[in-house]
Amino acid sequence: MDDVSTQLQPVEQQQSKTKKKRGRVELSVHQIIDRAENRPAGVRGALLLSIIAGFAMWASFPPLDFAPLAWLAPIPWLLLIRLKRPTRWMYTASYLGTLCFTVPALQWMRYGDPLMYFAWILLAGYVAAYVPVFIGISRIAVHRWKMPLLWTAPVVWTGLEYLRGFLFTGFGWYYLGHTQYRWTELIQVSDLFGAYSVSYFVMLFSAAIALQIPSRFLNKLRLVPELQKDNEPATALVKQPFRQLVVASLVLVAVIGYGYFRRSQADFQPGPRVALVQGNFKAALHIPREQYEESYLVHNELTSYAVKQQPDIIVWPEGMFRYTLQQADPSLTPADLADIAPFFPPESWKDTRVADTLAELSEKAGAAMVIGLGCYEAKPNQLGQYNSAQLITPEEGLGPRYDKLHRVPFGEYIPGKDLPILSAYIPDNFGLTAGKSATLFEYKNWRFAPVICFEDTVPHVVRKIVRSVEKNSSTKKPIDFLVNLSNDGWFAGSSEHDQHLITAQFRAVECRKPLVRAANMGISSFIDGDGVVINPEVFLERDPVSGEPRQSSFIDPKTGTYRRKIDAVLVQTIPLDNRSSLYLLWGDWFAQSCLLTCFGLFLSRWVPVKKKREEVSNA
Repeated sequence: MDDVSTQLQPVEQQQSKTKKKRGRVELSVHQIIDRAENRPAGVRGALLLSIIAGFAMWASFPPLDFAPLAWLAPIPWLLLIRLKRPTRWMYTASYLGTLCFTVPALQWMRYGDPLMYFAWILLAGYVAAYVPVFIGISRIAVHRWKMPLLWTAPVVWTGLEYLRGFLFTGFGWYYLGHTQYRWTELIQVSDLFGAYSVSYFVMLFSAAIALQIPSRFLNKLRLVPELQKDNEPATALVKQPFRQLVVASLVLVAVIGYGYFRRSQADFQPGPRVALVQGNFKAALHIPREQYEESYLVHNELTSYAVKQQPDIIVWPEGMFRYTLQQADPSLTPADLADIAPFFPPESWKDTRVADTLAELSEKAGAAMVIGLGCYEAKPNQLGQYNSAQLITPEEGLGPRYDKLHRVPFGEYIPGKDLPILSAYIPDNFGLTAGKSATLFEYKNWRFAPVICFEDTVPHVVRKIVRSVEKNSSTKKPIDFLVNLSNDGWFAGSSEHDQHLITAQFRAVECRKPLVRAANMGISSFIDGDGVVINPEVFLERDPVSGEPRQSSFIDPKTGTYRRKIDAVLVQTIPLDNRSSLYLLWGDWFAQSCLLTCFGLFLSRWVPVKKKREEVSNA
């Protein structure tokens, strides 16, 4: 009878009485089922989704530049956030998939120098890391705190874009909102919250679309464990998904409506007539001395073409006046100069040929000139080496000089160079000195501020320059426009030129200032306060055979892209903008709030959560 009763006992009860046999523990049926249900799904589906998202993001930017795809590209990552239970190696899969975006997108870096191959892969890996962080923080909000994905995803994404914009000196490239640069009405919201807000609204709509995808689609992709499919919902509970799509659509309509309204307020007035001189010189770490004269002669010839168009201001690109300007404190003796700068003959500091040449250029042109050059400045016990923009006027010769504030790490300076472990391996004269302040340039009745190279890719840097110039000037008047001097000859006509121009378009909207760009190798351009690239009144191309100027087009008729890798002159009357900007006044408070939310969500991972009574009773 005891044997029969034992056989009739539940299987679980019999197995629960088993003990260790031969070094292993026998599991109950309940434990086996529980382990099977909690086993994560395989990595294949997550990897497939991430690869699709990565390539879609890449295709949304130049060179393919298929902007509508950007509204769909984040959806695979958003589906991974929706999963109640992460797949095996989900964060690794999302990282690898994102590399399908960052590696080809940043491939232009390799053109600069063979050493840049390492920097290319390193930067691509760094930028890709933001996506798994985005997924992880969003999952905390959605699954731990039951926050709606519709509002969580854009906040987290925007906060992380802002973090990338200033961490390690900042990399403000390839923001999601940058893909929409041609949708002029949409990007006008940048004058309220910065370019980050365009990313916010694109991600908001992407999240609304992702919520429309049924859970059974995730089952087909094998993102859900087999035993879980019929037992419980595979994803976070989505209440009225279509209603959320309607809400996102209404928000988008409101943003576009604001854009139409702001554009209607513009009353552009004619400003100075500006000529941009664009040479076509490949950049290099070491430039042979004989190329100094060639660069000068080409830019001087192009300037003669510009003079015939009677410009008020002529702009040369960054560093295209190869000869170095040397300026020394009058109190320094030759012995002092020899001690401060032993690689310069002391008498060279009194040589005025560079200053005289610059003054002569402006006098002959009959116009003010802004020229990019290198400058050494000797002061007591200090030598500064600057990347500078020099203003020269025909009336006064050399005027104010702007020294670049925001240097590129490893390209223009080595972080931690003064540390003992590094100082022994880095030459004393390597790297540039950071400028001390923004500089106001004035000519006749026009006021403008220069920015150099990649400074126009960093929102807070340009805002700081504009605010500083306007605040510290004696009149406190707003500046009329911005001037960017760039040397994009490092990147051989690649998609870097397009992306650099795109970031500049957002700076014009954020500050409501027209922006002119003189870029070696291109793309030199004029941008109005709406962020629209203007087809210049005059576009003269230097014939590579005869050397004579010929009227040409700003857009290549064969490719439909902006012209680059040519010697050219662009002339345009600047449309001055009468509008103000709340972003210029308030700064990045919106993106900073998103970043603080990200930090709060991340830290909340360790905050204990009280279970509901029903969950406790069922446990």
